[in-house]
Amino acid sequence: MSKCAAIQMASSPSVSSNLWEAEKLIAEAAKAGAKLVALPENFALMGDHELDKIKAKEPDGSGPIQTFLATVAKKYAVWVIGGTIPIAGDDDNKVRAACVIYNDQGERVARYDKMHLFDVNVPGTSEVYRESDSIEQGSQPLIIDTPFGRLGVAVCYDLRFPEFFRKLSSQGVEILVIPSAFTAETGAAHWELLLRARAVENLCYVIAPNQGGFHLNGRRTFGHSMIIDPWGVVLDCYKTGGGFVCADIDLERLEKVRSAFPVLNHRRYLSE
Repeated sequence: MSKCAAIQMASSPSVSSNLWEAEKLIAEAAKAGAKLVALPENFALMGDHELDKIKAKEPDGSGPIQTFLATVAKKYAVWVIGGTIPIAGDDDNKVRAACVIYNDQGERVARYDKMHLFDVNVPGTSEVYRESDSIEQGSQPLIIDTPFGRLGVAVCYDLRFPEFFRKLSSQGVEILVIPSAFTAETGAAHWELLLRARAVENLCYVIAPNQGGFHLNGRRTFGHSMIIDPWGVVLDCYKTGGGFVCADIDLERLEKVRSAFPVLNHRRYLSE
């Protein structure tokens, strides 16, 4: 059994301020016993403009944000799921929304680039998002073995695509980590619903750190970061503002649930 945490922030356009806040919350989560800590999407930067992330992009493997993640992972002896950070890609005018993972020695062990980009007009609002204007789409899902279980990563808008999670499930995922920055409107409608559905249909734990609050760029994000067990039970939830949730990931319970309710063994795939 391992204690894991999901951190919630209301990130600003100031990278240095966001990193200070992230370290404070990582330290508090580690003090509470967490051995894995997940940060939300865009934890280091919620810019005034969509293109601000391009100015802050880092080459893969170096830069102040990546150095920060490696440093805090080692300092607090925790695995850190680095939300998303802007990493240089093939197009000089875009970035990759990269979730980078560090072990408790401060070593980078994996990277996932967000695959589904949020190009939508939010119903009932004047909000328009075109992530593809500034972000290069990722192409490969990620599953890694960790001391806490077999872990898969998704980011925010990925959550709406069940076939993506079925792919992870078919590769034996036990824990899903889903860093996000859900809008207030879409979060109120669908955040908990989708998270619990992904936990139940894949019989796995879900760790979901979200942005939560009012941002200096005028955005409002939903918060309600949570950890959910394989039966869809919300183990902990933090509604709004900066903070964190913490819960035990119990792989013995996971195995009991899967053995008693072997839905994953009953899957039948329709032909294309």
